[in-house]
Order: sequence, then C-alpha cells, then structure tokens
Amino acid sequence: MDRELFAAAVRARRNAYIPYSHFAVGAAVRAADGRIFTGCNIENASYGLTVCAERNAIFAAVKEGVREFSALCVTADTPEPVSPCGACRQVMAEFRIPRIFLTNLAGKVRECGLEDLLPYSFNLESEVRNQNE
Repeated sequence: MDRELFAAAVRARRNAYIPYSHFAVGAAVRAADGRIFTGCNIENASYGLTVCAERNAIFAAVKEGVREFSALCVTADTPEPVSPCGACRQVMAEFRIPRIFLTNLAGKVRECGLEDLLPYSFNLESEVRNQNE
C-alpha cells in the first residue's frame, strides 16, 4: 500500500461537493515521475454532469502534461474498500494505470491491477490492433 497516496486521497475527499448523495470520495494518482495529483467527486443537480474523484485526479495530472502513471488510490467511508465506477475504470485503462488501491477510511485495502478491474479494456492499443487486422 502506498501510504502517501492514501493520505493524499483522504485529504482530497474533504473537498468533495456532495449535496445530493452525501457520499464523499477522494482519489490520488501518482505520476511516473513521482508527483501526486488529487481529486474528489463533484456532484451536479443534473446527475450526468457529476464527475468522480478518480477522473478528477487523472484529469488534473493530464492537464499538467502527465501521460504516464504508476498508481492510483481511491477512498471513501464504506465498510469495504470502495470500487470505481465503469467510467473511471475506462479512464484508468486509457492511461494504463498499473496499480490501483481500493481503500476505505478504516484502512482496509484491496490492491488490484487494471486487468482485474476492466478485463479486455478498450484503449489506444486495442484500437490500433483492430485497425491492423
């Protein structure tokens, strides 16, 4: 478990904007160069416009020019480690994040790889492979 990444996710969770679900989520992603970027979930009355913590963290890094990542941690106040939604899993697949820590505030951790979360994911490599077949 990456303790620094977990602590950053817990801190980010405090900034969640959750007037509808009251379900705060925090995430932190580590760039290949070691920098950490964080995100929290931000809800909207038009639910489709809500953005998850994981995507906010990844997009914050991409905005700064990061394209390679080593790990991501997501946390929430849940009985078991929280799991990312499908949209977040697809964004993780796009950037090939190899280590993912699912956690809760009590410190339970489930470490998994991208293949565990989204087997047969669709990404740039699969698109290029499909075009060459």
